[in-house]
Amino acid sequence: MPVSKKLSWIKNKKFSKSFEVIKCESHDPYKDYFADNGCYVLIKIYRENNQIGVAVCNYKNEILKEFRGLKSQDIYTKIFEYSKTRNLKWFTELQHAAYLGKELKKAEMCLVIGCDYYQE
Repeated sequence: MPVSKKLSWIKNKKFSKSFEVIKCESHDPYKDYFADNGCYVLIKIYRENNQIGVAVCNYKNEILKEFRGLKSQDIYTKIFEYSKTRNLKWFTELQHAAYLGKELKKAEMCLVIGCDYYQE
C-alpha cells in the first residue's frame, strides 16, 4: 500500500518509508502447532472459588508450579514475572506466550458466563 494512501482508522500518525500492510494467512492450531522448549501448560477453571489455574509442566510430564487467580492478566503477568526473576525460560517462543494469553482469556470468559472451558 503506498504511504500516501491513508488508513481511515489511524489518526495523526506518520508512516515510515518502509510502511506496508502484511496479509496474514489463516493459522491452524493443530497443523501449525509447535512445542516450546521451555514448558507446556494445562489450564483449569475452579468454579468453587471462581479462579483459573495454570499448571506449568516440564517435558517429563511433571507439574512444576500452579498459578491461580481471578483474571487472565493477573495470572500471565505473575507467570512471566516468576519465570523471569528466576531465569526459568519457560516461555521461549512469543507464539507460546500469545497462546497462553488467548486461552486464559477464553477460560476467564467461560468462568464469567458459566459455560464449560476446553483448552485447545
